[in-house]
Amino acid sequence: MNREIIYEIACFGYDSALKAADAGAHRIELCSNQSEGGVTPSLGLIEKVRKDFNTRLHVIIRPRGGDFNYLSSEFDIMKRDIGICKDAAVDGVVFGILTDKGEIDIKRNKQLVELAKPMTSTFHRAFDSVSNPVDMLNDVIECGFARLLTSGGKENAVKGLEIINGLIEKADGRIIIMPGGGIRRDNINILLTQTRATEFHSSSPSIVGSHTVSSNFCTKL
Repeated sequence: MNREIIYEIACFGYDSALKAADAGAHRIELCSNQSEGGVTPSLGLIEKVRKDFNTRLHVIIRPRGGDFNYLSSEFDIMKRDIGICKDAAVDGVVFGILTDKGEIDIKRNKQLVELAKPMTSTFHRAFDSVSNPVDMLNDVIECGFARLLTSGGKENAVKGLEIINGLIEKADGRIIIMPGGGIRRDNINILLTQTRATEFHSSSPSIVGSHTVSSNFCTKL
């Protein structure tokens, strides 16, 4: 395989961040509250992980669980949390806002992408809630996101493989398409061999054994 592969691991606390770093993750996505699908972690946790690990650090910006259509007060919280991440020398932030019609909220996402700079921004799996993912890709690109995390709108990335390939083709290098959702050590090779993706997303609870991410890439998400 000639392409460089990057593994991002979603971590829901300090201990899982430690596991991911020890396993050789290229990047940590730091979250809290796994039962809610991940929400913004505390400042203390962000600062502790940033201080203790050299691994690139991205932080989810999500004020609550549930849908991705936020009130103005919640949008203000997201802006404040992005500022906190910038002050803490975080490398990137992860978020996604949809309209009340379930489409990409270009205006508000674009505001957050601009606010986050020079940190990079990833549009998370809110994208998997839209009705026509391939059609919505250009909206995500217009917002200025560096990458898109997606299962292809399916239960997991393997089932969404065909759509993921369609997104990669349509993106044509304008944005990184990062498969995520249900990726684990017994199916990662399917995605490695049947897509042209270069970044993959999993989570840390099941990373055990050796210190090589590629041989222990595993998730329950």
